[in-house]
Amino acid sequence: MDVIQAIIFGIVEGITEFLPISSTGHLMLTARYLGITQTEFVKSFEIAIQSGAILAVVVLYWKILFKDRGIWGKLLTAFLPTAVIGALLYSFIKRFLLGNNSVVLWALFLGGALLILFEHFHREKEDASGTLSEISYPQAFLVGLFQSFAVIPGVSRAAATIVGGLIVGFKRKTIVEFSFLLAVPTMAAAMILDLLKSAHAFSGSEFSLLAVGFAMSFAVALVAIRFLLVFIKNHSFIPFGIYRMLVAVVFWLKFK
Repeated sequence: MDVIQAIIFGIVEGITEFLPISSTGHLMLTARYLGITQTEFVKSFEIAIQSGAILAVVVLYWKILFKDRGIWGKLLTAFLPTAVIGALLYSFIKRFLLGNNSVVLWALFLGGALLILFEHFHREKEDASGTLSEISYPQAFLVGLFQSFAVIPGVSRAAATIVGGLIVGFKRKTIVEFSFLLAVPTMAAAMILDLLKSAHAFSGSEFSLLAVGFAMSFAVALVAIRFLLVFIKNHSFIPFGIYRMLVAVVFWLKFK
């Protein structure tokens, strides 16, 4: 991997992390398109540059994260299922799922179809939670259960949490913002766990590439977050479902 490729990865991560299209899946497909082998460093790089997107959330939502003490209890409750599953299956996920393009393409395609079907049949409840403060701990935990499906590359953490939140009774804007915030403990834990296990093997030049990817991810994620908040005011998630299916088909045809 060189600097230009690290920049491309950072841009892809920043765009895709908070949209319901799977950042991990897109990073893996980007590696395939650029002809980059899924080495241990590349797998760790794809996890670590998510910290740039985390920082974007912290910058945009610092008042809630640092002043609303109640939100952290709900975020940690929602994070718990993924923490347990991720810790138990870490070795399996990194060895057999990360880098498996077939898993990613199937997850993108089926996830896109399910997203379209969900939007077609979903009707928002009249008593849906309209603010972050109205979210209950049971609701947060159920959203966390949905998020845990995203340990499968291509599923999309954002899509899983958003759909889960709509099912359990959140308004659209509320669950999108909760999904942003939930990314902070979830992605931070994944990054720390991976770096603790892998960082000792990185060279100085590889840490430089991580810094480049981090910076690009942060800058682009700031724009992507604002875009999604505007987009959901007048649109459903069906366009993202169609996009997911198209990406899967294109890559199937190109790399079959």
